[in-house]
Amino acid sequence: MPVKPSQDWLDFWPQERDVIYRPERIRYIRKSIKFDGCVFCNARDNGVQVESLCVYKNELAMVVLNKFPYNTGHVMILPTRHCGDLTELRDDEYSALQELVRTTVKVIKAEYGVDGINVGLNMGRVAGAGIPDHLHWHVVPRWVGDTNFFPLVAETKVLPETLEQTYARYAKHFEKVK
Repeated sequence: MPVKPSQDWLDFWPQERDVIYRPERIRYIRKSIKFDGCVFCNARDNGVQVESLCVYKNELAMVVLNKFPYNTGHVMILPTRHCGDLTELRDDEYSALQELVRTTVKVIKAEYGVDGINVGLNMGRVAGAGIPDHLHWHVVPRWVGDTNFFPLVAETKVLPETLEQTYARYAKHFEKVK
């Protein structure tokens, strides 16, 4: 027979907790998801739409939501050309990428009112690049107190909005970018 919690316990822990189940994520964590081709080139070829997670694209660079974000609003800035080495970018590509990083930071600040932002590039698998053959800068919004033990212990990050909601928030800003 189940034991009913005492009122003292309910007073001590009054807030009910929601449990978020994301069993499909385990395949990604364990690296068992196989994809033919490049996921970033696939996003590029499918264009700006929520299904591709591509929120903005021009001739040289694009912004794609991270499918498994570290934080709400996590995006990646990529060259449209498949390239895995920073030194192999043409000058116009490099300039376009850096300008898009700066634009994206402005968009994140305007939309999310962040306390800080991480911007980073991991070049090569040993440097931590999950997709080493296509350069991508991570741009991660940060807030005071946004980290806790849960991602470390449970390999799970709890986010307050869906990718579709994040996409909609960004889309209104990037529609104005030339």
